[in-house]
Amino acid sequence: MSKIGIMGGTFDPIHYGHLVTAEGVRAEFNLDYVMFVPAGNPPHKKRYKITDPQHRYLMTVLATVTNPFFEVSRIEIERQGFSYTVDTIKELEKRFPTDTELYFITGADAVLEILTWKEVDRLLAMCKFVAATRPGYEIPELNKKIAEIEKTYSQKIFLVEVPAMAISSTDIRRRVSEGRPIKYLLPESVEYYILKNNLYK
Repeated sequence: MSKIGIMGGTFDPIHYGHLVTAEGVRAEFNLDYVMFVPAGNPPHKKRYKITDPQHRYLMTVLATVTNPFFEVSRIEIERQGFSYTVDTIKELEKRFPTDTELYFITGADAVLEILTWKEVDRLLAMCKFVAATRPGYEIPELNKKIAEIEKTYSQKIFLVEVPAMAISSTDIRRRVSEGRPIKYLLPESVEYYILKNNLYK
């Protein structure tokens, strides 16, 4: 039986928090590999301006290319309309053998909003959810939400604490716009790509 991690996100830009999370979950759950899925048109970000999907995809490729257990999918950026996680998982299920176990890796913030996601009952039944938290995160609220989800849908949510999750894409974009350094927050190749393409100015 294959065990595959699916890491969704806008990756605007991808940083070490994402990479450390993916590698940590891969090791802890003994996954065959982790597939990064840059969001195409995320509905929860429609009030925000996000970088062109092609830039986000290429930055994700640059960040993951040296890890043989990482790969990047264009499944969402090539699909028209909003990028709903349940649609992505449905499509991936068709591509993998029927006995494949899928582990959807996301941040704790997303878990707090998960009950608003499209077809959440079906989504929770199709894959195991792994939520990455950063040190100092308000666990009581998160634990309450997880208990509610597990009671309602009889599906377990796994928590993994990742120190590097203290890094955020929002902070990196702000730093670039203010002319402050972003070195050591993300791979050098991604830093060069951001500067070369004049992103986040």
